[in-house]
Amino acid sequence: MRFQPTPIAGAIVVEPQVFGDDRGFFMETWHREKFAAAGIDVAFDQDNHSRSARGVLRGLHYQLPNPQGKLARVAVGAVYDVIADLRRASPTFGRWFGIELSADNKRQLWVPPGLAHGFLVLTESADFLYKCNGLYSPADEKAVRWNDPTLAIDWPLAGAPTQSAKDAAAPLLSEAVLFP
Repeated sequence: MRFQPTPIAGAIVVEPQVFGDDRGFFMETWHREKFAAAGIDVAFDQDNHSRSARGVLRGLHYQLPNPQGKLARVAVGAVYDVIADLRRASPTFGRWFGIELSADNKRQLWVPPGLAHGFLVLTESADFLYKCNGLYSPADEKAVRWNDPTLAIDWPLAGAPTQSAKDAAAPLLSEAVLFP
């Protein structure tokens, strides 16, 4: 596996080693010792799988006061995956990073606690999988608006995305509850 830092403090792109032949492929998506050696020393509590159609934008989500770290990947299709640093004490506070995660490139993204996370589906549909170190808590659920002008995320989108009513009504960064 290759672990590549991103411009956001603590966030890491993981490129698994893929073994393939005419039968298909095999890859490790999680190996505690290898990840710990790369600075991702976590125990996962929850595993999630979502399917979304082209143009669906989910996020930007986070939990506070009990944040989750996430290891995200795509099993079918492709998404533009985005993280935004909401940790006021972080040297990368207010910055964002985006990367295409797809079934073809098999990349994963480690999203440490304290970041908002979202994705836009680029293909007809996408199956998005993510492991969380911390359980989902509805009472802790927070979001920042996907098109916040302060973050100025450059989404690869023509027109308005398909969103839940809750995501569409998310507060701007200036109005959001943030991490210390």
